[in-house]
Amino acid sequence: MEEMNKTFIFGHKNPDTDSICSSVVMANLRAKLGENVEAVRLGELNKETQFAFKHFNIEPPRLIDKVQPGSDVIMVDHNEFSQSAEGIENANIKMLVDHHRISDFKTKEPVFCFAEPVGSTGTILYKLYNMNNVDIDKKTASLMLSSIASDTLLFKSPTCTEEDKRIAKKLEEIAGVDINEYGLEMLKAGTDLSDVEEEDLINLDAKEFNVDGIKFVIAQINTVSIDDVLKRQEKIENAMSNKIKEDKLDLFLFTITDILNGDSEFIALGDRTDLVDKSYKLEDNRAFAKGVVSRKKQILPMVTKNID
Repeated sequence: MEEMNKTFIFGHKNPDTDSICSSVVMANLRAKLGENVEAVRLGELNKETQFAFKHFNIEPPRLIDKVQPGSDVIMVDHNEFSQSAEGIENANIKMLVDHHRISDFKTKEPVFCFAEPVGSTGTILYKLYNMNNVDIDKKTASLMLSSIASDTLLFKSPTCTEEDKRIAKKLEEIAGVDINEYGLEMLKAGTDLSDVEEEDLINLDAKEFNVDGIKFVIAQINTVSIDDVLKRQEKIENAMSNKIKEDKLDLFLFTITDILNGDSEFIALGDRTDLVDKSYKLEDNRAFAKGVVSRKKQILPMVTKNID
């Protein structure tokens, strides 16, 4: 009976640090407000996220693969059903907290929705704590900082706002953490991909979109050496081709982002590679994108604007 009355809080599939941290932070807030909630996750933790939870000695949420019809849920760091849990269409969505575009989001009843164009869901959650007069403890502040450092690439991403920077300063004081020192350690921890198989590599941080009938995936990994990743291009392309066939995709865009220099390299496959080629000339299925680091603000708009 307790499970039936519980509200599950989760981020998107193939979760990143912001998605996992925000689920735990939101669950902490709702629990302090007297609600029966549980933070869960829809995928495995990447190395960056593992580093954050281990560093602060916090237990990560358990894994689920679907939600039952009529389950109460809170969605954080996403709103598109294609990126959410299996069964989300039949769940009772109670709240949404996000910083992405709003798309493919429908609810059966009125819902509390807090969405802002900031760099991280962690930034929005800080405001929610203040709105509800709930104190932020040291561990919660540390997770919020991890969210902001990850999603803004330590304030280098064009998605980063002055709000993210202002709130990060406040969280540093609560957590007793230097975000630049800790954040760089965390980001670097996520770049060791040597033991990750290509099939897993392309799904570490992959999001599916459907725009005007065009179904595509934009996947992104962070590294300190694009060249090291490109040594695996043939195997990466084989994995991408399999995914295209399996999920009937029109385009799979794999983005390799250099966190130190703030540039990316694209690998694009599928029948609609023209959606990339129109903006960045592809050679050998690849294109260098100087100054491009944000899927939300740079890569996705680039693809969608090229759709006929």
